[in-house]
Amino acid sequence: MRSRTVEQTLPPHPTNISTPNPGLRVGDRLTELARLVDTHALTLLRATVGIVFVGFGVLKLFPSASPAEQLAVDAATKMTLGLVPETVLLLSLAALETAIGIGLIVGRRLLRPALVAFFLHMGGVFSTLLLLPDAMWQPHSPAPTMEGQYVVKNVVLVAVCLVVAADAWGRGSRPRHRPRPRPGTRSRRPDRTG
Repeated sequence: MRSRTVEQTLPPHPTNISTPNPGLRVGDRLTELARLVDTHALTLLRATVGIVFVGFGVLKLFPSASPAEQLAVDAATKMTLGLVPETVLLLSLAALETAIGIGLIVGRRLLRPALVAFFLHMGGVFSTLLLLPDAMWQPHSPAPTMEGQYVVKNVVLVAVCLVVAADAWGRGSRPRHRPRPRPGTRSRRPDRTG
């Protein structure tokens, strides 16, 4: 019989146990980031739409600064049957969009009125597809023009505000004291046996 040395009888050295796994750390960080975004998703959604609205509203305060200025004025003029001067229409749109943006950013008591104003405003925005067909649609084609695309892309903002509105109006029907459970955890229910 051959005799074994001590080194041959010991298990191999576990070099990979003490070495940190950089992939695991990145994965953990991404998981934490996902939890953070999930926790603040509604705030993030309404704040970003609010920033967009404040930006577009403020642009309309400066002559020719907004690429949508003439389009907005033409549509609003048709809606008001030409009874309101263009400068008043433009300043009103600027004030409305800025107020909607501030309401979305601040939230709280301003959120619901801002959402109502947002959806009414979007009704006006989308009506331009019918009111200004020559500006919105390419001739002999169902494809929108550049201005039409500018209007159609607002479906994303509408979808975001529908999610925010569903939460804002749904909040009154669910209890406030129960936090939402984190993904992957079970919610604890009170024991009803005693």
